[in-house]
Amino acid sequence: MPNLRSIFEVYRIGAGPSSSHSMGPQRAAEVFKAQFPEPPAHVDVYLFGSLAETGKGHLTDQAIAKALAPLPHTLHWETGDLPGGHPNTMRFVAQDADGRELRRWTVASIGGGAIEDERGQVENLPPADYPFTTMKEILTYCREQSCTIWQVAESFEQDLWPRLGEVWAVMQDSLRRGLDHHEAVLPGELHLPRRAATTYRRAECLASPQKDLALLSAYALAVAEENASGGIISTAPSCGPAGVVPGLLYYYQQHRGRNDRQLLEALATAGLFGSVIRANASVSGAEVGCQGEIGSACSMAAAAGCQLEGGSHDQIEYAAEIGMEHHLGLTCDPVLGYVQIPCIERNMTACLRAFECASFALLTDGKHLVSFDEVIEVMDRTGRDLQSAYRETARGGLADLWRRRMTHRP
Repeated sequence: MPNLRSIFEVYRIGAGPSSSHSMGPQRAAEVFKAQFPEPPAHVDVYLFGSLAETGKGHLTDQAIAKALAPLPHTLHWETGDLPGGHPNTMRFVAQDADGRELRRWTVASIGGGAIEDERGQVENLPPADYPFTTMKEILTYCREQSCTIWQVAESFEQDLWPRLGEVWAVMQDSLRRGLDHHEAVLPGELHLPRRAATTYRRAECLASPQKDLALLSAYALAVAEENASGGIISTAPSCGPAGVVPGLLYYYQQHRGRNDRQLLEALATAGLFGSVIRANASVSGAEVGCQGEIGSACSMAAAAGCQLEGGSHDQIEYAAEIGMEHHLGLTCDPVLGYVQIPCIERNMTACLRAFECASFALLTDGKHLVSFDEVIEVMDRTGRDLQSAYRETARGGLADLWRRRMTHRP
């Protein structure tokens, strides 16, 4: 198993609605374009697997067009057999003015905005030399060094605090935009109403604990709606569940008096849990279903929340384990391929669950029978056992229900 990479693979800033279907393809197109000192006459882009099945709803075509501009290009939606092992595979083919092939490149969008070709991950982040693969190893190091979990990130990441500060600023900005947005519905064929602002206004009229739950809901919805509309967000660990972690942290900032330093420390801890998931499983819905996206986000947020409440190492690890354990088997079945139904409401429910996981872990001594590392191993095996119809292809579950409804509409 590979050692952990930088937590900034978990926190990537970019435009929604999908880290694997918009951020990853956009970056791949930018990398391909940069390989030519003189621009080619034309580029053919072939999208396979999940990218072909749900790319239009995820704005994949717009992301690639933006990156390749002003190069003439043609998109090919290839829903047949995959040319490689990953369900989010792309092939770029450049030609000269006479139609001769200049170069071709096959690359996969592996989740969280990262891309990978036959030589490995194509990366532009400063490396982080973590000597760990699992959370067990991190916690052992913490005990040996008498340090906190966030101090592990501080020891191995370059420029950790200013970079996390930028991530937190983007998270807050996307959340506030979502609360202040005046558009009644989200873009796309579903015409889904925005609910974050209304939820927030109604929350203000409630008494706790109902008010606290409504505020958490509003904050998570706000970021998820901004992501669904293609706004600038930070992945955590991908775009689809991007409202879970900031929703919880913003609640602690606004209503529990936590300061910016405490919130950045919580982000560092959450990032380490997300990095362990990336190293040992996947955060791509196309690979392991939504358990790898919303489940991972819930797990990260639960760890952050438990730390903000003063939890021990064991309690923090337990909170994160609960967050994933109770999302096992969750399918990825976006209606019409949009990151809207069920994705936006899942941000809200996962944020509430993360708060509950952190709260419950604090009521215990942190000892439990299933470890975080074990539940991540189970998540990965469960996700790969899911039929492809339930892994971001929009061919099963709620997506299939909607398609059949539209087919039989008079």
